[in-house]
Amino acid sequence: MRFTPTELPGVIVIEPDVHRDSRGYFLVTYHAQKYVAGGLPAAFVQDNQSCSERNTLRGLHLQLRTPQGKLVRVVDGEIWDVAVDVRPASPTFGRWFAVYLSAENFKQLYVPTGCAHGFCVTSPTALVEYKCTALYDPSDEVGIAYNDPALAIAWPVDTPILSQRDSRNASWDDVVARMRALHPDTHSELTR
Repeated sequence: MRFTPTELPGVIVIEPDVHRDSRGYFLVTYHAQKYVAGGLPAAFVQDNQSCSERNTLRGLHLQLRTPQGKLVRVVDGEIWDVAVDVRPASPTFGRWFAVYLSAENFKQLYVPTGCAHGFCVTSPTALVEYKCTALYDPSDEVGIAYNDPALAIAWPVDTPILSQRDSRNASWDDVVARMRALHPDTHSELTR
């Protein structure tokens, strides 16, 4: 099992060992001790699953008061998974990282608290599962516009399919202003 840190602190690509033979394959998709040793948190409290069609774009989402770390993997299909650093004290504040996750490459992405998360589907459909370090709180969630020019994310989709909510996501500047209003100190809640 390989844990590869990215240029965004705390964002980690995980490549599990896949054991293949004539019957198919076997892999461990989560092992608490190994994942903690690889830099991930010790506890996840909620598992989520989504199924989406090609060109669906979900995100960019984050929770402000109760941030969630997310361990993302694809069970069927392929996505382009994106993390955006929203930690004002971070040296990579406002930068993004993306990786293809698929049922074929078995890669996972850990998106830590203090990062927004989103993905787009690049296969006919994609079944995505992710573990969260905090419970979902709809009253605390905000979204950042996927196409905000301040972030300049190079999505591999020209005309994404968005939910009504995601089509109204706020600008990067508006979300940063909300974060600063909520956490006028050093944003310690967002840098865990």
